[in-house]
Amino acid sequence: MTFFVKRPDIYGLMAEFDAPEKILAAAERAKQEGYHDMDAFTPFPMEELTDALGIRHSKLSLFVLCCGLFGMLFGFFFQYWVSVIDYPLNIGGRPLNSWPQWIPVTFELTILFSAFGAVIGMIFRNGLPRPVHPVFNVDRFELATKDKFFLCIEAVDPKFDKEKTRKFLESLKPDYITVVDHVHTKDPYHQDDE
Repeated sequence: MTFFVKRPDIYGLMAEFDAPEKILAAAERAKQEGYHDMDAFTPFPMEELTDALGIRHSKLSLFVLCCGLFGMLFGFFFQYWVSVIDYPLNIGGRPLNSWPQWIPVTFELTILFSAFGAVIGMIFRNGLPRPVHPVFNVDRFELATKDKFFLCIEAVDPKFDKEKTRKFLESLKPDYITVVDHVHTKDPYHQDDE
């Protein structure tokens, strides 16, 4: 059993498109071809692209629910332990197990643990901490916030082969195809318009 998986030489190949319809069609074709590890970058949200990329629903909400339930049980049973077992005080003849007074603290700890679970789960789900994502090594990627659409097929995809994937991306008729390296280098597939 291997604990360390060798990182591919490149992060992946990225195709640049100039219209939302083109990237949507490209993502659907890539999914039909059997690519699974891919991502799209657009200047505005596109709900249809989520289905086209085959992105599944995150289990973050279940993790947050479990953290909230743990916080609720911890808050309740901690107060029970303090009031009934560790330091019982008989005040005014009330029972030691007077649970209604524990509701505010139990509620607050439920919210606190849920919030911590949401933040920690989001950090791990997003692959953080990652100071710089490899797609930022592509010079033209700054256009993703303006008017260009990018589809990146990652090298960790089981179907990924550098030459076959490049030919597949060329069949989609993009404006550019770029190699995404782990570190910033000059792209061998990019021709400057000079």
